[in-house]
Amino acid sequence: MTAELRRLRSGPSAEDDQARPFLVRLRFTAEDPAQVLADARAVLTCVVAQVDDWPADEVWPQLLPAWFIQRCAPEAPEPDQGEPFDVKAWLRRWRAMTSDQRAAVDEGRWTLLGWLYYFDPTDEGRGDDRSWWWWHAGIDASGGWVQVATTGWPFGSGSLSWLIEASGGADLLYGQ
Repeated sequence: MTAELRRLRSGPSAEDDQARPFLVRLRFTAEDPAQVLADARAVLTCVVAQVDDWPADEVWPQLLPAWFIQRCAPEAPEPDQGEPFDVKAWLRRWRAMTSDQRAAVDEGRWTLLGWLYYFDPTDEGRGDDRSWWWWHAGIDASGGWVQVATTGWPFGSGSLSWLIEASGGADLLYGQ
């Protein structure tokens, strides 16, 4: 079991404390912060557990919780590969999107595959170059918090933000 998977399941250990990573805390509000953390852990645990045997794109909807899949934006039609950016082609794709797809873009929701890209250890993804790893989490009087080990500040926090937002967190605020 990887150290991150162990921390997702039971928090940091004395061994982790000796590592002294650069830690960043993400605070959020929610009606039920404990449920947000439970949901975020469920999704991330599933993803981290798959890193050694990364599933095909079409398998993920069967592996991840249905609520997470439903909160992700619908996948957009594939752009033409190998061509320079074509405004007219982009406009055609935009016009071909359903209203749900357009609304998701406007809301800032991530597609499932767009989110998974940041964990994918294969050549197609960046999983071997992630910029954050789950460290610890909890709740306090102001809401919930997630602490992540990072490669420095600033770091690529979008995938973490989407995980917490999709899990029900709001009013996200990063700090140390």
